[in-house]
Amino acid sequence: MPVADVIARQLENASWIRRMFEEGIRLKAERGADNVQDFTLGNPVLEPPAAVQDALRRFAGDPPAGSHAYMPNAGYEHVRERVAGSLRASTGLPFEAADVLMTVGSSGAINVCLKAILDPGDEVILLMPCFSEYPFYVQNHGGRVVAVETGEDFLPDPGRIAAAITPRTKAIILNTPNNPTGRIYPAETLAEMEKVLARADQVIVISDEPYKQLVFDGRRQPEPASFITRTAIAYSWSKAFAVPGERIGYLALSPGLAERRALRGACAFANRILGFINAPALWQWAIGEAIDAPVDVAPYRDNRNLLCEILTRIGYDAPRPEGTFYVFARTPMPDDIAFVRLLQEHGVLAAPGAGFGRPGYIRFSLTVSRRTIERAAPALERAFESCVSAVS
Repeated sequence: MPVADVIARQLENASWIRRMFEEGIRLKAERGADNVQDFTLGNPVLEPPAAVQDALRRFAGDPPAGSHAYMPNAGYEHVRERVAGSLRASTGLPFEAADVLMTVGSSGAINVCLKAILDPGDEVILLMPCFSEYPFYVQNHGGRVVAVETGEDFLPDPGRIAAAITPRTKAIILNTPNNPTGRIYPAETLAEMEKVLARADQVIVISDEPYKQLVFDGRRQPEPASFITRTAIAYSWSKAFAVPGERIGYLALSPGLAERRALRGACAFANRILGFINAPALWQWAIGEAIDAPVDVAPYRDNRNLLCEILTRIGYDAPRPEGTFYVFARTPMPDDIAFVRLLQEHGVLAAPGAGFGRPGYIRFSLTVSRRTIERAAPALERAFESCVSAVS
């Protein structure tokens, strides 16, 4: 068989998000696009901020000399300095340009960091529920996933984390605001995690922060690097700037990492040998100029309010997310995959909680039109009522 056994096994557990997204394409072709309401993929329908589009046009129309040539693997110096300056302002830490590696999105940043720090058999703690691709990223580099459940409130439990740490633990992947739950990890939780990790000086927290600017109701996301000393930040502009197809982000090594000088070289080398080579040149130029472009969260907030109102009125347990652009609701039957299939029969597509490590839930993306939410309401109600009727 030409397909590697490990890939064949992973394909069996491949991302439910993508699986349902592709199922949506099939159903839309079969039933007509207006008859399928697709909440699977966090794929922004908004356009990038005007400042980002203006910068892109300017550099595409009149590129600096040599802007399409190879560059240092870590990226353009002036862009890295802009990122470091932004991080200095937000975290209060003395980030330098040398601490920043421009990457092919946040996923690229996480893979680069894991490649640089993992030996075969080393352990990476994942806080459940988590983004469905994290386990594959760990396995890419010979690591072993250690799943640690969050509480009923979806917040990390420092006691459980402490119990899971062994001498082989090399990293914890932290994601706040969290996909899929929409929870923001408060400062108190981050401070408690720092107390735990102070006793495990081989562990690096990889803080995955693509939703950092997508927060609601006047909240702010506390900076994990300001609380947790041994942090590497993985960031992507995909979500906030609505450019997921462009794959532009960075990895930033906290000044609190005693080994950060060695890690700089290791991560730049990993970036090259993994085949990323560089982050896209044109997008580095554009981001370097538009890094502070304002982000409008109002469309996602309005969609959140509407969808949660509809779900709650029907009878679902659907807390309003504090950030991101997802709603993570309890399913009205224990088998969330069966419920996803039931919704699919009614023309609504969403991702089961089991795909994120938390069965009994379903994730809806808010990157849809208001019309999609309104059209989905009758189907959501029919599916819920059929579950209630089956129980009674």
